[in-house]
Amino acid sequence: MNLKPLKDRVLISYIEEAEKSAGGIYIPDAAKEKPQRGKVEAIGGEVKEIKVGDEVLFGKYSGDKFKVGSQDMLIVKEEDVLAVVG
Repeated sequence: MNLKPLKDRVLISYIEEAEKSAGGIYIPDAAKEKPQRGKVEAIGGEVKEIKVGDEVLFGKYSGDKFKVGSQDMLIVKEEDVLAVVG
């Protein structure tokens, strides 16, 4: 992928959540919550606290969503990333 975010932006690929609920019920795509977890694919030059490859949590409605091929991606400002997992 040859996308390079500008300034304080972070490019994130979604990490899909489980297909089943805790009770074992399969959840259809239409009823799923929006993912709030993803993997950092690229960062802009002004990003200080996040590295490529980090798994991060972000707000449900933050950033700009788009597709690269068949993969859903998200670009957010560094300040919109809530936490680094692990």
